[in-house]
Amino acid sequence: MQLARGGSEVRLGGLMELDLLEAMAAERENTRYLPGVSFPENLVANADLEACLTGAATVLVVVPSHGLRDTLTKILPLLGPDASVCWATKGFELHTGKLPNQVATEVLGSKRPMAVLSGPTFAKEVAEGLPSAMTVASQDAAFAEALAKALSSNNFRAYTSDDMVGVEVGAAIKNVLAIGAGMSDGLGFGANTRVALITRGLNEMMRLGLALGAKRETFMGLAGMGDLVLTCTDNLSRNRRMGLALAAGKTVEEAQEEIQQVVEGVLAAEAVNEVAENLGIEMPICHQIYRILYEGAAPHEAVGNLMGRQLTAEHE
Repeated sequence: MQLARGGSEVRLGGLMELDLLEAMAAERENTRYLPGVSFPENLVANADLEACLTGAATVLVVVPSHGLRDTLTKILPLLGPDASVCWATKGFELHTGKLPNQVATEVLGSKRPMAVLSGPTFAKEVAEGLPSAMTVASQDAAFAEALAKALSSNNFRAYTSDDMVGVEVGAAIKNVLAIGAGMSDGLGFGANTRVALITRGLNEMMRLGLALGAKRETFMGLAGMGDLVLTCTDNLSRNRRMGLALAAGKTVEEAQEEIQQVVEGVLAAEAVNEVAENLGIEMPICHQIYRILYEGAAPHEAVGNLMGRQLTAEHE
């Protein structure tokens, strides 16, 4: 919708939920996830993926991290030789520890212009035209600038970056921390705890990001601190709602069924824990969230483990 509002001719397609695509094509609206928001005239939904991709100059992929490799593999034969590709996928690939840009390079090669889109942008608020901002990161400065221009409007600003690693690390880890923030609030731990979790969580995000080659300043921007604060503090966040549900005594499966959409932080917690352990990076908050999700640890036990850690200097 935002690209269409900026003047681009946009086709919306997919590999799954073709019945939903057909309904959107007929009704000019996503009644399931964004009811009441009409499509711009230059946005066309189509259940025929080949028709969507044929002749497309730029392809934006917006799928969960566990579906990125398969999606890129399936669309590759349909891409034109000069088509550029960008994505809003957030998360490390499970068991390989690869970031989306690494997966994309493996599948698509390194010759196409590629970019990642991330930042504090709840879909509902963007669809409603509320003022928002995000980051477009690419090694190709001209492509980043073109995407930023295409996305920007009176109510939306896109900023450019060349730090794809930093933007993607921030996007992955903030979802894990948001589950923790939801659990903290659901257990009644208060504002002090929430702010401590966000601040120390940002430190963990930076620690892992720097180890992977990211730039420190990226984590103080929209794709780092901005997206982290948004996801940890507002109930439009699926990950925060997962934490609230867990604090209320629900299982991960029960909470997932209640939310009815993919909660990226659950798989991200496992992937982030694997990457951190492989690199020898200390991420105690993310590790305790992993233990709650996968090892049956009780939230109060996790808090005790965090509070009982050896005291250190704040910026170590």
